[in-house]
Amino acid sequence: MPDPSSRPHLVLGNTRTTEPFTSPSAGGGIKTAVPAQDRARHAAALRAQFVQVAQTQVARVAEQRQANVQTAIGVQIEFESMPGVELAAERLARDRSGIELMNVRAAGGQVLATVFVPEGKLTHFERLLEDYVAERKDSRGHPRDNQRLVDAVRAVRVATFDSIWTDDPAVLPAEDGAAIWWEAWLPAGAHRQQAIDDFRRLAELAGLQTRERALHFPERSIVLLHGSRAQLLQAPLVLNAIAELRRAKDTADFFDAMAADEQQRWADELADRLVGVAQDGDCPYVTLMDTGVNNAHPLLASFVGDADLHTLEPAWQVDDHNGHGTELAGLALLGDLTLALADDSDLLVGHRLESVKILEQPGGNKGESYGDLTSEAVARVEVTAIDRRRVFSMSVTATDGRDRGRPSSWSSAIDRLAADFDDEGAAPRLFLLSAGNTPDNHAWSNYPASLTTNSAHDPAQAWNAITVGAFSQLTNITEPDTDDFRPVAPVDGLSPFTTTSATWSRDWPFKPDIVMEGGNAAIDSGGFACTMPSLSLLTTDHQPQVRSFTTSRATSAATALASKLAAEIWAAYPTLWPETVRGLLVHSARWTPRMLEDYLGPQKTRISLTQLLRHCGYGVPDPRRALASASNSLTLLVQDRLQPYERTDKGIKTRDMHLHALPWPIEVLESLGETPVTLRVTLSYFIEPNPGERGLADKYAYQSHALRFAVRRPLETEAAFRARVNARARDEEVGLPAQGPGDPQWFIGDRLRRRGSLLSDTWSGSTAELAQRGQIAIYPAMGWWRNRPVLGRAERTARYALLVSIEAPEVEADLYAAVQLKVETAQAIQIAV
Repeated sequence: MPDPSSRPHLVLGNTRTTEPFTSPSAGGGIKTAVPAQDRARHAAALRAQFVQVAQTQVARVAEQRQANVQTAIGVQIEFESMPGVELAAERLARDRSGIELMNVRAAGGQVLATVFVPEGKLTHFERLLEDYVAERKDSRGHPRDNQRLVDAVRAVRVATFDSIWTDDPAVLPAEDGAAIWWEAWLPAGAHRQQAIDDFRRLAELAGLQTRERALHFPERSIVLLHGSRAQLLQAPLVLNAIAELRRAKDTADFFDAMAADEQQRWADELADRLVGVAQDGDCPYVTLMDTGVNNAHPLLASFVGDADLHTLEPAWQVDDHNGHGTELAGLALLGDLTLALADDSDLLVGHRLESVKILEQPGGNKGESYGDLTSEAVARVEVTAIDRRRVFSMSVTATDGRDRGRPSSWSSAIDRLAADFDDEGAAPRLFLLSAGNTPDNHAWSNYPASLTTNSAHDPAQAWNAITVGAFSQLTNITEPDTDDFRPVAPVDGLSPFTTTSATWSRDWPFKPDIVMEGGNAAIDSGGFACTMPSLSLLTTDHQPQVRSFTTSRATSAATALASKLAAEIWAAYPTLWPETVRGLLVHSARWTPRMLEDYLGPQKTRISLTQLLRHCGYGVPDPRRALASASNSLTLLVQDRLQPYERTDKGIKTRDMHLHALPWPIEVLESLGETPVTLRVTLSYFIEPNPGERGLADKYAYQSHALRFAVRRPLETEAAFRARVNARARDEEVGLPAQGPGDPQWFIGDRLRRRGSLLSDTWSGSTAELAQRGQIAIYPAMGWWRNRPVLGRAERTARYALLVSIEAPEVEADLYAAVQLKVETAQAIQIAV
């Protein structure tokens, strides 16, 4: 669900109007002004506190030497600011003397800074107080008394457990709670490994367990530590070595390894917290086409009715004998249960599930056409309830990727079902498909090279569907006796299970379109790779009388999560078209820094951009961006239709172009000058497929039509903009490259982004430049509706969804409100080409 301070996307045109949520007031905060103190009195109070700190340091250092600690000998102290006053915490650190800032927190209108002070270096603060009282100046007459710094300090004390806890207070266990895994963030320093060894020794002396693996960053090393909060409170030397303490993320292994009765207690507790916020029939449905669903599971029962369970073969029955379908049901409804079980708040669910059993066991349906089976599955649910908003979710794929992007009977059937051009009163459909998985652990061992060589599986090449690949943030291996293992994929890298379109012909669409969490694999020092529960997602087991939970992974799990997000978008915006929901999934997606590093490299080129798009699609969808706008980051939605071609005396010609006036607050944007801003444009539409092998004779033979977008440039008149778009459309008709100068401020660029029926790109510039980019054109390009006049499709209309966002993170002005004032008068102008 969106954050309560977020606002709905703005929909242009007559589809609907929306009102913004009420933003919370700014309230209190930290003020920059520091009230002057009585110097002598204030310094005396702080000196008395430093005396107590010094006494503790003497005892702490003696204990450290007794424990044979080699690094970080000293004490951590905490500085507390005056109420409502900013504390210049970075000025408390002194690199040359070894005084190091560990962390800074804000609590109750105060700043709390934890600082490590080596043995013998408390004298630095004594000299600081002497200068403060004497109001000393340097040789140039400048004050060196640090008055603002000292005036801002209310108290100084030895650091405690609370001084290093920087995680959410809600996940802090009780003092008498059970032992858990913690993340100990250690200062790196010049002797990183020695500091880690010292920490492990201190932890062992305190009866605490540590993991052998450590994560390393420029100024921190992170070691997992196991014990109770009570144990930590009794281990001051351990706490003294930690810069920050956080709760380690629970993994699926924690719940997967539980006994059945304990799993059931957790499942029942979560079931009590599930809140269905929509009535049956009045909400979107995720339609799983898989091995069936066992809806007797307590986490599924309230959201999957008996009447919503279907099967292609009555002899199969509707329930799930395999387990795959019920695994996906839990993820599509509730997401990764590891996260839901670790929370204790109500979980709002705004969608429901239905199931069509299209496969009884892996390898089944031999001799059957999966295009026909998919069509029949769609018909089964629609004849029961035709008016439902459905997210058709399918993770069943062929076992290989030999099509390499070429349309198949299966993928073409899905494109036909999605567009639904065959019927009068067409009702387009939203499909989400898994990209398919790498074959076995041998491929995982060859990561990341295997990602390039393993092609996405049929029907992942469907133009009109969202194809989902997998990435992973799961790298914490918690199983016992696994110290020789490490995760295959790095944090935010592509999952070793995913497939890509890296080997496809350049003219086929970029697939996958997006990537979602799909888990990770582990590999040992000998190169053996395997799956582990801790690197997987937790979900519902198909035999709840035996086990409540099981684990899931790979592109099937990723597709279920993407289907859940699509349903949440549709629940938040019930009037959106399938094309628009599809567009929002891509529009909200971003590449992780790791993806950019792995595939784009240090310099962006056409080749590296292609590799990025063919491996990662458009990146990872952000639910916050997909579900809501913000004051300085807003999304405009347009749902419209045009007629691409018309029949004339001289044959079939291009007919419509749409110009959309973007309701920018020009005065506000121009007043912000050179402030950085990005413009994101996504165009989503469905094509009518026309499959068949025609080689290079006609590259427009599969798509019924194509649509493009262009944005007006600064200093370009409307007449010049129309002329440029018309010229570009004519050039493309005859196969000529774009004429005239391009626009280098687009990240992907006009030529490369023209793949498939889902186009997305980002422009970067200044707010002043954006103010002059107030129009966007949607215009048709070639397709078989025009090139095959004998088929009689030339005068059909086509729908499209246009999504336009501006993001200005440095802007404090409420751009959302300024744009909203202009939305009611913004209209699309339809003109003839």
